[in-house]
Amino acid sequence: MSDIQEQTVLPPRDAEALAEVEAMLRSDLNPLVIAGPDGDGVPMPDELRGLLTNVVMALRRGQAITVAPHALRLTTQQAADLLGVSRPTLVKLLEEGRVPYETPNRHRRIRLADLLAYQQTRRAERRDTLGDLARDAQELGTYERPAEDYEAALREARSKLA
Repeated sequence: MSDIQEQTVLPPRDAEALAEVEAMLRSDLNPLVIAGPDGDGVPMPDELRGLLTNVVMALRRGQAITVAPHALRLTTQQAADLLGVSRPTLVKLLEEGRVPYETPNRHRRIRLADLLAYQQTRRAERRDTLGDLARDAQELGTYERPAEDYEAALREARSKLA
């Protein structure tokens, strides 16, 4: 049996053909059953159902999908790659205690679950910050102003600091 490799799939030419699949995956049918050619079926695990729902939704939007297997314990380089940061940046996060890690021997190992939890927390923090900025802009009446106004104000503020 060969190793499972990362795989990228392009959307089909007729992405709307996936509408029925998406509807079934998002339905209240519980459990959803995968049936074989002989008619025997097995319940689909919730994790697989959620993954397939996201895959089908993205393909219907015309997006490509990449599925990649990951170990449950990652090296610092693997964890950095998954977060999209440099290895030194990841090590700094580890040393600050922002991402838990283990040292079973000389090398640090990061549990995938801990890394994904950190990633989810960071996304929520960024979403909250963006919401705060949008609310502040609305309160100040600047939400609808063009980007050039912000660039000019930023240049002015920088010149005052210099």
